[in-house]
Amino acid sequence: MTPSASTLAFVESPVQLLNVLEWAHAEAASAPGGAPLLGAVPAQPGRAGARGPAAAGEDEAAPVRAPGRPAGAGSWLRIVVLPPTDPMSRGQLRRMAGLARDEGYGVVWQEARGGRLAPLKALAALAKDVRAARRVVVGDPFSRYVQLLLTLVRAEELVVVDDGTATMEFVAQTARGERLVRWHRVGGGGLPGRVRELAYAPVSAGARRRFTPAAGGGRRVEVFSSMPVTVHGGMTLRVNEFAWTRARFGPPRLTKGTDLVGTSLVETGVVDPARYLDAVRALTLEHGATRYFAHRRESAQKLRTLSEATGLEIVRPDLPLELIARRGPVGRTIVSFPSTVVHTLPYALTGTGVTVAVCDVEAAWLTGSASPRARSFLAGVTETARDVHRLPAQTASAVG
Repeated sequence: MTPSASTLAFVESPVQLLNVLEWAHAEAASAPGGAPLLGAVPAQPGRAGARGPAAAGEDEAAPVRAPGRPAGAGSWLRIVVLPPTDPMSRGQLRRMAGLARDEGYGVVWQEARGGRLAPLKALAALAKDVRAARRVVVGDPFSRYVQLLLTLVRAEELVVVDDGTATMEFVAQTARGERLVRWHRVGGGGLPGRVRELAYAPVSAGARRRFTPAAGGGRRVEVFSSMPVTVHGGMTLRVNEFAWTRARFGPPRLTKGTDLVGTSLVETGVVDPARYLDAVRALTLEHGATRYFAHRRESAQKLRTLSEATGLEIVRPDLPLELIARRGPVGRTIVSFPSTVVHTLPYALTGTGVTVAVCDVEAAWLTGSASPRARSFLAGVTETARDVHRLPAQTASAVG
């Protein structure tokens, strides 16, 4: 890693990497004066300054450069990819890493999983550069590995980009001074689990303090998000309007049909598989859906069952859905369950004529092991979505 990389970003998923590119684009576009940071996400209709698609003949792979910056200015940012083990995520990450390199940014692929010593080896490999960075960008504040890396950070500026709807919980938990716990996580592991939690507690507490801006401006924390969050204390918020995505891709060609967006709520143990199948079948019949964009964590067996029961064409996206939808072709209506895309797609597809709809999740769909927070969190994701059409859960449960 070169000493010139004054900003260091850590990502563990394709969406996190996409949002780092969006943040870098916004950072470059705002230099040197910069747009003011906001205290809350504004309403989406009538957004000013939204950039349209690339002009005819414009090179889509041309590096993003801030005004007055010379060619190669992307060296100010180095992106460290800490890949998970599942093949779908790794494949998407490699393609996103290619897009990042096309923009002129350095990308380091650092294995931190797959063995007992892998995290320690990765930590040792990254330690020097983490300490030297003047600004650190993270994509998942709940990640234990990221929290461990934060113990080495000396930078006074920390940026948190979206890791989906988890950003909403992150901002809420830090406002309440709570420890950082994913909304769908439930206690378990018995005595060994409690021992691990106790041993890790100092690291978790340190990360929570690191995500709290220091009084007097000594330590700054910025949230870069498309989610409906209101920051607190000394945090600042910059809205992610997916300007890079809209500048590099599209506008898409629209099809006559409806596309469904898959979710990993079954895989995370939140929603019952049979209930989910019933809901997808009902939405397919009611809206004439023809394609199902699978979440990267959805199992092959689940997708086979969905295809056989509904006749839907299962699409395994090779990039985050925001990019796939922007490239097209895409249905004139996109239906999703409560998830990140009901907040991000209205930004990415603004001005295209695509309608984004969200289907509520009934309490009866939840599994017995679902977190007590699951119902209220999912309802909050739906209720705060802007520029989307809401579909009642009864629509999905009345059929099949």
